[in-house]
Amino acid sequence: MSFTIAFAGKGGTGKTSLAALTIRYLKERKHKPVLAVDADSNSCLNEALGLDVHATIGKLREQSLQTIRGGGERPGGMSMEEIFDWQVQQSIVEAEGFDLMVMGRPEGPGCYCAANNIIRKYTDKFSDSYPYTVIDNEAGMEHLSRRTAHSVDILLVVSDSTQRGIYTAKRISGLVDELSLDVKERALIINKVPAGEEDTLRKIAVETGLKALGLIPLDEKIFQGDLKGEPVFKLPADSGALKAFYTVLDSLSIP
Repeated sequence: MSFTIAFAGKGGTGKTSLAALTIRYLKERKHKPVLAVDADSNSCLNEALGLDVHATIGKLREQSLQTIRGGGERPGGMSMEEIFDWQVQQSIVEAEGFDLMVMGRPEGPGCYCAANNIIRKYTDKFSDSYPYTVIDNEAGMEHLSRRTAHSVDILLVVSDSTQRGIYTAKRISGLVDELSLDVKERALIINKVPAGEEDTLRKIAVETGLKALGLIPLDEKIFQGDLKGEPVFKLPADSGALKAFYTVLDSLSIP
């Protein structure tokens, strides 16, 4: 069974960057294949990983619906479910040490419930073939209310260095309990921390009932990389953020 690490948090906290660094950590330290899942409708994990995506779950679903509505021809007498299953498998981006599956934004009107259900189904289906699964969930808490992250070994709730971000992390943690989600372990990560503000942020976290497992410093190397469009996955080993986050991951019970 795959060991699953998922990320949650409000937008702008840098959770996608940390998800990408987690994939890099598992590749470098554990030397076993990873299934990376971008469960955010505003997909950008591939950019953090330095990969191009040729198809997403949302787009494939819309194409399948159009085929059904238009009475399109089905190759080899295959059912639409069989065709869609094959398309999803073909859409997985293969990279050295990990593969990436992307939800993407549905092109048609309506909510993302169907796409969320599909990404959950195929995450469950494919993850058994990988020792590790890393899921980058969409911003906020809606994905939890739709139970996208329903079975997780470690949930890393990411906040930026603001009171609002920490309070949002507290609400996410509360929603996990309210929905009785299958999350074995959870931790708060405060990201983009300015020098000298560590104690203040730890105090705010304690006041909300959360303990900050790690405080990741503001890193000029990440800023410069973002400015140039470089993937965080290729952040140099002397990056302060990378070293601090690797220390956090070392402290977790990752087999």
